[in-house]
Amino acid sequence: MSELVRSAEVIAAEIRSIDTQTREIVLRSAIEIGKRLTEAKALVAHGEWGDWLDANVHYSQSTANNFMRIAEEYGSNFQAIENLSYTKALALLGVPAEEREQFTKEHDVENMSARELQQAVKEKKQLEKELKKIQQAAEKERKEREALVDRVAQLQTELADAKIMGDAEEAQKLQDALADAQAKVKQLEKELRAKPIEVPAVVERIPEEVERELAELRKKAARSGNETTIKFKIQFEALGVGFRDLLATLAEIQAADPEMHAKYKGAVLALIEKMAGALQ
Repeated sequence: MSELVRSAEVIAAEIRSIDTQTREIVLRSAIEIGKRLTEAKALVAHGEWGDWLDANVHYSQSTANNFMRIAEEYGSNFQAIENLSYTKALALLGVPAEEREQFTKEHDVENMSARELQQAVKEKKQLEKELKKIQQAAEKERKEREALVDRVAQLQTELADAKIMGDAEEAQKLQDALADAQAKVKQLEKELRAKPIEVPAVVERIPEEVERELAELRKKAARSGNETTIKFKIQFEALGVGFRDLLATLAEIQAADPEMHAKYKGAVLALIEKMAGALQ
């Protein structure tokens, strides 16, 4: 009786089946080892863990840590790694738990080699690092803009005060400083809008939320803090200037027509009395 000859396809299927079973056994064993290492570590005196590992299981601390992490991360969710090798499951630990499912979908992890997966995780970490730098730089720029806008508001208030006090020299200094600060605000806006983000495949220009921030920045700069306070100071300044001009005109009238001066002076006093009454 001749011996049955199996086809190469059948042999390949058997190999794949054995390979799958082996991977599952390795992973489940790694999880069980990790659980027991975690249990043992809680019982070993502080500072003696490395010696215990060397004497009892001959694992390095890094190897033991890997087993314990595998157990912690996948012990209750074996389905997430059931089709992966131990090396891939370990590499996937480099991705935060809440991002792993999306990461595996985007990268077809099951069909990647362990080396390719390790490289993909490394690139993800590098990208996140670059994005963090960008976010920190953006936050720094935002604080600089806010400080500059606050400075503009402060200068506008001080300028109004200087005009009310009639200090022309101080008013001019404040006016120059204000113009400089406003120019810096515009320059910062221009630079922010034009600056590309230097991370490939992320975004190339400032997103809409930053544009909205710029609009708010311009509104705040135009508003310059307390609108009613600024409005009062400007009107008060105009009132003072008008009154000084009125006194000068009355003096001219007095020199030319004393009788008319008395009449106009009475009218001014009556107006001042009404104004004072309105403030009571």
